[in-house]
Amino acid sequence: MTGETHDFDVLVIGSGAAGLSAALTLAPHLRIAVLAKGDISAGSTAWAQGGIAAVLEPGDTFESHIEDTIIAGAGLNRREAVEFVVESAPAAIERLAALGVPFNAGDEDSRWHLTREGGHSHRRIVHVADATGRAVQLALEKAAAQHPNISLIPDMAAIDLVTGKHSVAETSERRVWGVYALDRARGGVSLFTARATILASGGASRAWLYSTNPRGSTGDGIAMAWRAGCRIANMEFNQFHPTCLHHPEVKNFLITEAMRGEGGQLKIPGGARFMPEFDARAELAPRDIVARAIDHELKRLGLDFVHLDISHRDPEFVREHFPTIAARLAEPDIGIDITREPIPVVPAAHYTCGGVMVDLDGRTDLEGLYAAGEVTMSGLHGANRLASNSVLECLVFGVAAAQHINRSWGNLAPPPPIRAWDESRVTDSDEEVVVHHNWQEIRRFMWDYVGIVRTTKRLERALNRVNLLRQETQEYYRHFRVTPDLIELRNLVEVAGLIVRSALTRQESRGLHYTLDYPDMLPDAVDTVLVPKG
Repeated sequence: MTGETHDFDVLVIGSGAAGLSAALTLAPHLRIAVLAKGDISAGSTAWAQGGIAAVLEPGDTFESHIEDTIIAGAGLNRREAVEFVVESAPAAIERLAALGVPFNAGDEDSRWHLTREGGHSHRRIVHVADATGRAVQLALEKAAAQHPNISLIPDMAAIDLVTGKHSVAETSERRVWGVYALDRARGGVSLFTARATILASGGASRAWLYSTNPRGSTGDGIAMAWRAGCRIANMEFNQFHPTCLHHPEVKNFLITEAMRGEGGQLKIPGGARFMPEFDARAELAPRDIVARAIDHELKRLGLDFVHLDISHRDPEFVREHFPTIAARLAEPDIGIDITREPIPVVPAAHYTCGGVMVDLDGRTDLEGLYAAGEVTMSGLHGANRLASNSVLECLVFGVAAAQHINRSWGNLAPPPPIRAWDESRVTDSDEEVVVHHNWQEIRRFMWDYVGIVRTTKRLERALNRVNLLRQETQEYYRHFRVTPDLIELRNLVEVAGLIVRSALTRQESRGLHYTLDYPDMLPDAVDTVLVPKG
């Protein structure tokens, strides 16, 4: 496919729960390409441990799930989006079960075992032990691979969306016709055209030095949509998962929220609990509260980590509910027996609550461009995502976008002739060190200046560095051939700027955005909406 042009009916950028759900829902007669930046399974979906939230048992209600979501989101949620997702959740779980996802069985009174996580008022998290995301990814991937009209194409790093300015006739038409993508395996840039394009490329948590996300979470879809002309909203709301393993060699290993849901306690070294001092819900408080509490204790006591301890529970219970975590931490390079000793943990960047603005059909501001999952600001999460609503959003909005494309197919015109990628004025780089240095610098200053607790002065310092790095990166991009690292750096710089600008705009503390200069929450919840020039 190197350097070639490929035309499909629908193009899906991203091969996780959102992208594959969309592909499987598109009408049988459509030809669909699913592009993955790396391996088809390498996205964030497979890393999700805890489970998927849905009202599945008597005694629980849609209204309770809706209210829990809005409380966690500090009132910034769009209620119609919350209602849409919550009410669509049971059907989404049934679709996964039909695909063979082996959810943990319940007892004689319950079809599935349901756990409870922070911010939820009921047990409503359906799960596959502590590796739910992996099971979901494998089931969706298997179904997509067997579908005769779905082409799964790995190692394609999307560079930019194709708009009217890329057509041979060059127009100002506000619509998308596909994407230019670098073949990471064989080199060269290919053009993929389609009547409709779905962004399902995930979030941007790798903008920080410490993150629970896979390396590919560099905000590519958000940056591409912004450059193409889409509004971006609420980028200041960056969720830091409270409990990431602290280990000098093993990075990015998440300790699921469900461990606290099953009785895990947060303690300072020496064994004293501290969460009851911060919130009546203690370890079951929403993630922003727990992350700030841990951050407070780390700074107060000069600690590198706190402990998450579930060793007081029965060992068989612990091993049965958390087999993946227990097995990984017991390996020689870590050497922790979680049935007998606590786990050292720190907060780490985990989830992007803002993103590309979409409606309930997954439509963006540009004709022909849809988006689903973490790349979006759908209105579901507000100022903080409720635990286990993330994969759910992917499943619901991936299907919604596909259904709208199916309904609107007759109105989607085929793409005009598009210019091939032009490398006639660039050369191979002889200064690759610039890319690696700038990548590291972004992640370091974002961690230091745009972390769990913020100030205006820190944010202004971050913005100065973003502006400088954007100039350097653009200069580099104009002169040298694209590489996977350069593509990600270009997007990281863009997304870091959006995050910092959004954070400076919000002069209050709400949900995940906490600033010492404006510690109170304003009476009215208003989205932060950034609009591209022109």
